[in-house]
Parts: sequence; structure tokens; C-alpha cells
Amino acid sequence: MFYNVVVNEWEETTYVPTTLGNVLLAVLLVILLAGAVVFARKYAAKQTQDTGEAAKKGGKLTVKQLVFCAMSIALGTILSEIKIIDFPWGGSATLLSMFVICLPGYFFGLGAGLMTSIAYGVLQLLINPYVLFPMQLLLDYPLAFGALGLSGLFAGAKRGLLKGYLVGIAGRWVFTVLSGWIFFAEYAWEGWPVLPYSMVYNGIYIFAEGTLTCAVILVPAVSNGIAAVKKMALS
Repeated sequence: MFYNVVVNEWEETTYVPTTLGNVLLAVLLVILLAGAVVFARKYAAKQTQDTGEAAKKGGKLTVKQLVFCAMSIALGTILSEIKIIDFPWGGSATLLSMFVICLPGYFFGLGAGLMTSIAYGVLQLLINPYVLFPMQLLLDYPLAFGALGLSGLFAGAKRGLLKGYLVGIAGRWVFTVLSGWIFFAEYAWEGWPVLPYSMVYNGIYIFAEGTLTCAVILVPAVSNGIAAVKKMALS
């Protein structure tokens, strides 16, 4: 009812959502985005000295936060298709897609960051599903992409943008490593134990993109610009 079993071009048995499955995923995405706005609004209220004034502007704040969270998902999806480095053994470094998904957490705190990044994972499942096992779906989509929302742990910290991004991509790496270790043992390079293979394979493309992104974040004009956008998002 919710998925079809399909043999793909590599002769793998995969699970592809049906129309009803896609509708349910779309509904889940909307619910997660609404949850992100609720958390973002609470965070914005805490950051506003005059809570009475924040309450008066509640409607405007909600719309603004919805736009920021939704735009990060849309932009992250577009950037995920722009591959800077495509590794011959699999995996690729994209044009700052993980960074964009980390921004709602940096702007609005942990709750909004997690809701937005999980919603992004659901959208990835909608548009580009690659599911060989039901539990693999959980690790590779809502958990791996959702971990990017851990950036919200450092929303108020000094150099929080950089720290949050590093924690977010490390979280994604952990879940992709677990997925590779549990579900993709047959793809391990010859002579490699499965766990080290999964750690290296997933680490190459995640941290290659991470290194490039950190170089961008460390440019003063970029970090100052993002800080200004955050101030606007909360005002």
C-alpha cells in the first residue's frame, strides 16, 4: 500500500514509495516544518528582550521563520544536486548543501534545527529514494540528515556557526557509517573489514565537503554576513 518492491538497474531489490506513500511523506514533511516554526518562534521569543513586543509580532515572526526554514530545505535540495567532487568509488561532495541545512539550527536553536533537517531527509526520500532495507531508510534519511540539526546545540555559542556545522556533519557521518556497517557489507572494498570501510567511504565525501565548507565559513565576510542574516531572522 505504501511502497512497491522494485528491482533497479543494478539488480538490487529496492523499496519505492507508492503514490499514497509519497502523499504521507509530504504530509509528514509539512508537519515537521510546522514543528520547526513552533520551536523557532519560542527561540526567537527567548532572544527578544521585550517579550510583550515579541508576542505582538508573533504572526510576522512565524511567517519569517517559516520562510527561512522552508528556503533552507529548498536551497539545500538544489545544492545537493550540484556536485563539486564526484568520487570514482561512490559518494560526492556537493556545493554547501549540508551547510544550508545546518543554518536553521544556528538561527533558531536545536528544536527548529532538528525538525528542519529531518524534514529535509524526508524530502530526499521523496525525490531520490534508495532503500534496500526498512531500517536502512531510518538511518540514511531522517537520522543521518536529521543529525545536521545538531548545529542548534551551538546557536548561542561563540563561533557557533562553525562548531554547529562540525557537530552536524559528524552526526551525519555516524549514522551513515552505521548504515554502511549494518546493511552494505557486501560493498566493502576487497581486504577491508566492513566497519573501517564504512568509516572511510562515508568519511571521504562528507568530510571533503566539510573541509571546503569550513574554509568558506572562516572567511570573515561570510561569517559576518550569516550573523547579520541570523539577526534579521530573529528580529
